[in-house]
Amino acid sequence: MSALHVLAEAVGLAREWRDARGCEQVVADTALATILGALGYPAESDAEARASLARLQEEAGQPPAFLSADVNKPEALPSPLAHATTAELQLEDGSTRQLTVQDGMLPGISEFGYHTLRIAGHTLVLAVAPPRCLLPSDLAGAKRSRLWGTAIQIPSLHEKPAAYGDFDDLRGAVRLFADRGADAVAISPVHAPNPANNRSFSPYSPSSRLFLNPVLAELNESSEDGGSLIDWSASLPQRYQGLRRTFAALDADARAQVNKWAQAQGAALQRHALYNALSLHFSENGAGWQAWPQEYQDPDGPAAARFAAERTDEVEFHFFTQWLAGRSLAAAQREATKAGAAIGLISDLAVGIDPGGSDAWALQGAMLQGLTVGAPPDLLGPEGQNWGLTNFSPRGLARSAFAPWISTVRAALRHAGGVRIDHAFGLARLWIVPGGAAASEGAYLRYPFTDMLRLLAIESHRAGAIIVGEDLGTRPSGFIEPFSEKGILGMRVLWFERDHAGGFCRQEDFPVQAIAMSGTHDLATVAGWWRGRDIEWNRRLGRGASAQEEGVKEEERQRMADRKALWDAVGKGAPQPAQDDPAPVVDAAVEHLGKTPSALAIIPLEDLLGLEEQPNLPGTIDEHPNWRRRLSAPLADLLAEPVTARRIAALVEARSA
Repeated sequence: MSALHVLAEAVGLAREWRDARGCEQVVADTALATILGALGYPAESDAEARASLARLQEEAGQPPAFLSADVNKPEALPSPLAHATTAELQLEDGSTRQLTVQDGMLPGISEFGYHTLRIAGHTLVLAVAPPRCLLPSDLAGAKRSRLWGTAIQIPSLHEKPAAYGDFDDLRGAVRLFADRGADAVAISPVHAPNPANNRSFSPYSPSSRLFLNPVLAELNESSEDGGSLIDWSASLPQRYQGLRRTFAALDADARAQVNKWAQAQGAALQRHALYNALSLHFSENGAGWQAWPQEYQDPDGPAAARFAAERTDEVEFHFFTQWLAGRSLAAAQREATKAGAAIGLISDLAVGIDPGGSDAWALQGAMLQGLTVGAPPDLLGPEGQNWGLTNFSPRGLARSAFAPWISTVRAALRHAGGVRIDHAFGLARLWIVPGGAAASEGAYLRYPFTDMLRLLAIESHRAGAIIVGEDLGTRPSGFIEPFSEKGILGMRVLWFERDHAGGFCRQEDFPVQAIAMSGTHDLATVAGWWRGRDIEWNRRLGRGASAQEEGVKEEERQRMADRKALWDAVGKGAPQPAQDDPAPVVDAAVEHLGKTPSALAIIPLEDLLGLEEQPNLPGTIDEHPNWRRRLSAPLADLLAEPVTARRIAALVEARSA
């Protein structure tokens, strides 16, 4: 085996992988060398590869900064520490004890949490995890084993004359659903965007996953009603202007309160506020920090510190927006639990961040550099996908004792009773693409799966929250068993739950440890699917098979067969409704999912209301009004409509049966 291939394997870069069809694929050597170079291991020549391999082996011989274990189970020590015979353990409460190491095995520890281990002259973080994450039944009690909830796109709420919905509207929405017996309301990511980019409204392309989107904060200012579609390019500047007016009106005591809170948040908030101030000062059209003058690209450099000192008012404004957003979102979670919801909000953790954003600037040592994440070519995307996002590097996580990952998970759970991890396969591997290359020129990079699962279990118990993993698509080998054993809920979406003959799965075939769902923000609604609205959009945009007339006909033929298969599964023998009559199908699908044994059923608001349009059409930006649709009326009025009220009542009955 060549030095290049040995190096790739040692770094965790897969040279061979299996595609969605089950076919073996091989990554070209040129792509391997480019990616290895971006990871910090030059390999353009055999000599470079050998030198990088020697350096990697030297690094592997150094004691780690982090070690994880399961509670009460011995853990094998890495080779640099395996020769030790004793160790000192300092628990989180400050108490210490002496440990005996036998045959390179650390004895089981009964207390879960983040401890300090002193061994062989080195000090490291020892994270000891509970056996599994909390499950819905842990939060609700044994008497309520099958919970239900909905998924809401916050900006779509239309509770008052405004350009879009915010956290105040969400607070009212969660109360309405909790009063009807719902235990959960799932939301799309509310991560912080780049304030200099007025087109930065996709919730899955954040500047920071550590902080909140301030334009969703509750703001007691009247504004013009934006109508049925949100004009983000106009409404974002208007909302920031409103936030600035509110900040300017604060008295001295209120300013002092905000600044005291900000200081208590630590250095991460200081950096985020400074990034926002710098971005507004230097960025044009939302360009990232790489476009700033060189001296400001170092968050710890003298230029950044000088800028912060000279513009304290601007930095404090960004403290204020985070303080306000946090209070607003926390109020929504309190409203849910006060009304009896066992879980409340389920937040959403995006798979990555903007490479030019706040987290990438502040955490440069922990992030992938010159690489973006995406997906390899598959049946849905023959050319592959490049999401234009970056993420943590495995090397950076190990060196930082996973502190950035822990902080990111904590931020997602700060004001929620659960979190959905977008593209959960990224806990085990990510498809990474060199900057400027096609998505097909990427490769899978291995991540410390076991460590990340254990950290999720710790944070689940710390927050009293459930963990949901978006596990749709081609699963990595060896993923499901440890994922399930750690108590993470998978997602079982109606459209993808098929048997070997192509029929839709029976209710009883849905697993208990999962969320049964009628759809996601990226998929057609039940009514839209039944009517073929997604096919119409593909035809209009010339996408996929619909780019050709024959492809359209084939899609429609297949949809006719799929309609029959769906109705066979959910229709209970009644005559199949016409294509232009989706309401009975929505009713039947909701009841079908309600009767599954899955611990939680989530029916998106669009399906509860029988809407035909989906929030987002993947692969489009302006062609489809992604993340711009609003409800036609206040939610209370919509839920009171007889057809919707009956649908929710049927769901409640199905879950309690």
